[in-house]
Amino acid sequence: MKLFIRFAFDGTAYHGYQVQGTLPTVQRMLNEAARQLFGFECDVMGCSRTDAGVHARMFCAAISKKGECDLPVTIPVDKIPRAMCAYLPEDISVYDALWVRDDFHPRYCVRSKEYEYRYYPQQIRDPFQGKRSWHVPLPLLPDAVERMNRAAQYFCGTHDFAAFMAQGSQIVETTRTVFSASVRADGAFLSFRVRADGFLYNMVRIMAGTLLEVALGKMQPEDIPAIIQSGDRVRAGRTAPAVGLYLDSVEYQPGSFDIM
Repeated sequence: MKLFIRFAFDGTAYHGYQVQGTLPTVQRMLNEAARQLFGFECDVMGCSRTDAGVHARMFCAAISKKGECDLPVTIPVDKIPRAMCAYLPEDISVYDALWVRDDFHPRYCVRSKEYEYRYYPQQIRDPFQGKRSWHVPLPLLPDAVERMNRAAQYFCGTHDFAAFMAQGSQIVETTRTVFSASVRADGAFLSFRVRADGFLYNMVRIMAGTLLEVALGKMQPEDIPAIIQSGDRVRAGRTAPAVGLYLDSVEYQPGSFDIM
């Protein structure tokens, strides 16, 4: 069997999740923690890739012995989260673990993912939020939240989101289904949430940047359908910085955790 873990991380210090040579990444830290805990080299396969600076409140991975399909350990599964945390830096925390079948795949078994993007629309920056939200010192329209929320509704449904994919991306199939999208005020912050069956490279960040253009009055909410239909990245808004992006939840297909 493989070990499935759920964990959270502050992505400020990392060049994303995926191993990239000798650069500090979340996967690199998990690989080393698993090696120290279990006593052999492990593969820690994640549910997604993330850009440098992106955070996660729920990220998922499957751990197996390197070169094999299972993880031959006898540590009680309920003890593993705390044990792994002992070998991890303070900005990564494993909080759940369970055994799954050898054929479980943490990416391909995903049913949906939900991201949150956080804006900090204040004139004066907050030194505690600089790496955890997008500081926007520009004046937004009085009805900015209502406009952004109205625009976000046009993302819902099954569409070709090529206009919301980073230029130069090699992804060929660009159709995705967005199940929900909304914007609300959250104290001094604005929160954009979007849930879909999958996301293209930089898709959420481009959506977030486009919604800011709507909040500034540079785009209208009703412009979104034409932007989607165009498939033209230039028509959409700027790419929001990675610091405001959080992978918030991951839902798996029914039966994914059944052990036969």
